[in-house]
Amino acid sequence: MSVVSSHKFGDETSMANEEDIDTSTVKYLIHEKFSINGVAERSDIIGALFGQTEGLIGEGLDLRELQKTSRIGRIAVKLQYQKRQRKTTGTLIIPSSLDRVETALLAAALETVDRVGPCVGKINLLKIEDVRESKRRQIVQRASRILKTWDHEVAPDSVSVLDEVLKEARVSIIQKFGKAALPAGPGVLDSDNLIIVEGRADVINLLKHGFRNVISVQGTDVPPEVVDLTRKKVTTAFLDGDHGGDLILRELIHLADLDYVARAPTNHEVEELSSKEILKALRTKIPIEQIMKELNITPEDDDFSESTADESEDNDFVTKEIPIVIRRKSEPASQAKIPPEFLQVVENLPEQQATLFDKNSKIIEENIPISDLRDKILNTENIETVIFDGIITQRLLDIASSRGVQNIVGARQHDITKIPLNIKIYTYSD
Repeated sequence: MSVVSSHKFGDETSMANEEDIDTSTVKYLIHEKFSINGVAERSDIIGALFGQTEGLIGEGLDLRELQKTSRIGRIAVKLQYQKRQRKTTGTLIIPSSLDRVETALLAAALETVDRVGPCVGKINLLKIEDVRESKRRQIVQRASRILKTWDHEVAPDSVSVLDEVLKEARVSIIQKFGKAALPAGPGVLDSDNLIIVEGRADVINLLKHGFRNVISVQGTDVPPEVVDLTRKKVTTAFLDGDHGGDLILRELIHLADLDYVARAPTNHEVEELSSKEILKALRTKIPIEQIMKELNITPEDDDFSESTADESEDNDFVTKEIPIVIRRKSEPASQAKIPPEFLQVVENLPEQQATLFDKNSKIIEENIPISDLRDKILNTENIETVIFDGIITQRLLDIASSRGVQNIVGARQHDITKIPLNIKIYTYSD
C-alpha cells in the first residue's frame, strides 16, 4: 500500500506531504478527518482502512485492487497525537480517478471504519474536491494574466491596425446617390430603414461604425431623391446638436416623410461621435409626431412659414423661434363627423397612446405607444378601427389600408396626398 505521511507526537501539528500527490490523472481528492482514542501510527490507520472496507462495496471497489490498477493514488496522512486527551487526530487525502458515483461510494465506505487496532476510532468526510475544477480556475486566472500582459504589450498595435483597416474598408464603399451625387452608404436602397445626416463627414463616420443605410442631404436644400426615399422607408433624421441641425430638421419636416428624429449631444456634431454615442442617440430617437407636437407644427394651406429675424439697435442678427407651419400638398376630401361611439373613446384616450378595435367594436389592444403603432397594425389581425392621439400621415394610411383597416381617428392629419378608398378618416377638429 502506498502512503504519504508525516507525524509528530506532542501537541504540534504534523504536516502531510500533500504536494507529493500526483494529480495529473486524478479527478477527485477525498478529504477525510479521523479521531482515534489512543496512540496510532500511520500503518495502523492505513491497515484499518484497507481491512475494514474489504469486500464491503464489491470487489470492483476494493482499495487494494483500486491502488494496483492506479484508480486511486497514494494516500496522504496528516496526524497529531494529543497527550492530554490521549487521542490521535488528523486528516486523510485519497486521490481518485473513479467517476463521481464510485468516488462517493468510496468516501461513504471509509466512514464505516470504527476501530484502528485496539482503539475506537471515527472517520468523517470533510469534502470531495474536484481537481479538474481547480485546474479550470488556475487556467482562467492564468489566462486573465496573459490577457492583461497582452493588452499592454501586444494588443494595441495589432488591434489598432485591424481597426484602421476595417474603417478604411468601410469608408471606401461610400457611394454617390441620385442626380445630386449625394454621399451615401451601400445599403440605402436595400434596407427598409434610412438614416438621413447632414454632410459627407457624417456619412463617413457612420460607415466606420457599421451603418450602411445612411445618406447625406448636403445642407438645408433637401434634394427630391431623398424626399422620395423617405416615403418608401422608415426614416430617421440624425442631426447635429446645434442651430444648423435645427434648421435642417425644419426643412426635412416640411418636405420629407420622417418617422423619427435623433440628435447628437448639444453642441456636438454627428461626424465626431463615437460608436457608443451613435448607438445611444439612435436608441433614444423620438417619434416625429412627438417632435411636431413639441414644435407646435400645424398643417395649413399657405406656404411654409420660416423664422423671422429682427435687427437690434447695434444691428446684431437675432433669430426668433416661431412655430412651424406646414404647407399641405393637396387637401383631402372632407370627412364625416366622428361617430358618437368614437368620441367617447377619444375623450378617454391617454396622451400619445392608441387603441385598436375589431369589427364588433371590441378592443383588440389599448394603451399602445404611438411609436409602436405601425408595427402593431402590421402584426395584428382583424383591425377595423384605429383611434390614437397623434397625426395621421400618408405612410400610416398606406399601412392601415394594406391591413384592411376601415376607420382611422387621429388628432389631425399631415401631408396626405392620397386617401385609400377603403378607409374613412376622422380628426378631432371634425
